[in-house]
Amino acid sequence: MSQSPAARPQNPMRAALAALVGTSIEWYDFYAFATAAAIVFDDVFFPADMPPALRTLSAFGTFAVGFLLRPLGGIVFGHIGDRVGRKKTLVITLMMMGVASFAIGLLPTYAQVGALAPILLIVLRLIQGIAIGGEWGGAVLVAVENAPKGKATFFGSFAQLGSSVGALLSTGAFSLMNLWGDEAFDSWGWRVPFLASAVLVVIGLVIRLKLEEAPVMEEIKAQNTAETKLPVVEVFQTSWRTVLVGVFALATATGGYYVVTSYLLSYGTGELHLSESMLLNGLSLAAFLELVVTPGLSWLGDRVGAHKVVVAGLVGVIVLSVPQFLALGTGSVVLIYLSMLGMRLVMSALYGPIAAILAEGFEPRVRYTGISLSYQICNMIFGGFAPLAAVSLTALAGGHFWPAAALLMVISAIGIWCTLRLRRLGTPETGAAPAPRPAEEPVPAV
Repeated sequence: MSQSPAARPQNPMRAALAALVGTSIEWYDFYAFATAAAIVFDDVFFPADMPPALRTLSAFGTFAVGFLLRPLGGIVFGHIGDRVGRKKTLVITLMMMGVASFAIGLLPTYAQVGALAPILLIVLRLIQGIAIGGEWGGAVLVAVENAPKGKATFFGSFAQLGSSVGALLSTGAFSLMNLWGDEAFDSWGWRVPFLASAVLVVIGLVIRLKLEEAPVMEEIKAQNTAETKLPVVEVFQTSWRTVLVGVFALATATGGYYVVTSYLLSYGTGELHLSESMLLNGLSLAAFLELVVTPGLSWLGDRVGAHKVVVAGLVGVIVLSVPQFLALGTGSVVLIYLSMLGMRLVMSALYGPIAAILAEGFEPRVRYTGISLSYQICNMIFGGFAPLAAVSLTALAGGHFWPAAALLMVISAIGIWCTLRLRRLGTPETGAAPAPRPAEEPVPAV
């Protein structure tokens, strides 16, 4: 008997590339907002007579509010993904993210419409938050659940690479528009990266509409039909410890990431008066390095243990937290770029393998909901408010970076303990189905 298209095994690399393309586009939109919040939103969407520090905090506040609804997106789209399928969910999230980002590029400024401008910006940011809340879990599972046995960490890293590609495209786009000069950039140049996202979304939709569900999804649907319990209810009843530990294990990969990108950009331009173009180019180089090394570090995770690679990365973040900011203070382009590259290298070691580590902690029938909750609650707490906290601590410390560096070191130390704890809470096989599967089908495992 022939298999239905939904049950037919999918080429692992094709599934991984589909996850990569989709997440790249969504993270491009997301990082475009983060970059704009750091360098231009304070002037465009807030009154000129507002104190500079307050305007900076307000701009980062618009960035932070998007994280508030990410857990809601994880619950809603996790439910759809666990009950209906990963593919449909990923198509919806991509469309939501793309429409919101395009609309941001069309927004009027504060000078044109007053307080309505930041209100509209916040509304669109909330839509982005809901969309990205359901994106990550589905992209990870498309890659992991179609991976060959023993290679889930490597293939799962392709979904994570979307962050690097998105950051590279975003900072590259802003660096290109910055070449037109400050006046042009502030008046219309910042809008172009948002408007250009429409083209990328169309490409992403074409790819995702051709995607097939993993064979395990058929068995998940059969099991869910027999059980009426909601995925989110079951997760909190049976796996709340995994959710909690996962939140803190991901803290540096989310909140710490924004500290060494968005906050670093704001601190470098605001407190140290360094060149925006120089810092944007450095962040682009760092994103490119992350793109290159993440698959290799994830491959290493399949060989020596993903948890060991993640812990090594967290130790590296602790070691480099202070030196990175000291390098900014020197004003040396070489030292600044080397510090950026070093920090992004160690962060790649923890960001790439963490997807497979977290996925193995949940049963397949509630996996989308489980990993989405962990990731999005973490982002709500650490992702949105870590750069905001860093800016506030810097202001309280009279412009010094030490409190921000200490914050980064503390969440990394907590992350080490939680990563090791997550290993003990995990299930033995990431792609294990609720029932036996034919021998010829790949069984993803960590």
